[in-house]
Amino acid sequence: MYFFLGNLSIFDLGFSSTTAPKMLLYLSGQEHGISFQGCAAQLFFYHFLGCTECFLYTVMAYDRFVAICFPWGYMAIMNHRVCSVLATGTWMGGCIHAIILTSVTFQLPYCGSNEVGYYFCDIPAVLPLACEDTSLAQRVGFTNVGILSLICFFLILVSYTCIGISISKIRSTEGRQRAFSTCSAHLAAILCAYGPVIIVYLQPNPRPLLGAVVQILNNLVTPMLNPLIYSLRNKDVKSALRNVFPKRSLAVEK
Repeated sequence: MYFFLGNLSIFDLGFSSTTAPKMLLYLSGQEHGISFQGCAAQLFFYHFLGCTECFLYTVMAYDRFVAICFPWGYMAIMNHRVCSVLATGTWMGGCIHAIILTSVTFQLPYCGSNEVGYYFCDIPAVLPLACEDTSLAQRVGFTNVGILSLICFFLILVSYTCIGISISKIRSTEGRQRAFSTCSAHLAAILCAYGPVIIVYLQPNPRPLLGAVVQILNNLVTPMLNPLIYSLRNKDVKSALRNVFPKRSLAVEK
């Protein structure tokens, strides 16, 4: 689990860094532009890391499935080699996905307005600036993002259905609570990740303002919440916090 959480932490750093620095420059008034190459790079890394996130959450759901449904064979099934292959596959799959979307989007000619009506370069904001018909690019983007998201979500749903069946067979209340505690952090992170994807990319006619607000929350708030969601489920972190805060309160009272 911690191996995949390490990959998730790298993702969180990269995902926020894709859009946040430029957005801060825009808000400070120092700069209001981005080069064509920079726009393409921003779109690539945004979808590269976004797709990697979907794959990574799916792999983590499989990891929880093996841990709860096959606890005695967990170390044999999820050995170091399998974990490395799964992690490498998530990053490679995200890269291929981003290459397809970026190439389809930026092979179109852009000869009209150069003002992107958004705070970063994304497919719904860039395609309206093209001079030719964008229906093919829209279909590819909608299908690619939609199918991958739905496949990953379906696999996660299957994993947690099996997990739920296994938890229901546990007789002790303590055992059920421990099993549910193992999965609760991952479920909370999935809701934070898939909610924005469904709202922004799977609507036929998305509203720009709603999409902007949701994307800001997705790009900045969700990566910040992931460390809190996972670390607060750790017993060592909980005990460390209990030791720190009483000492501070005593120091203040003195």
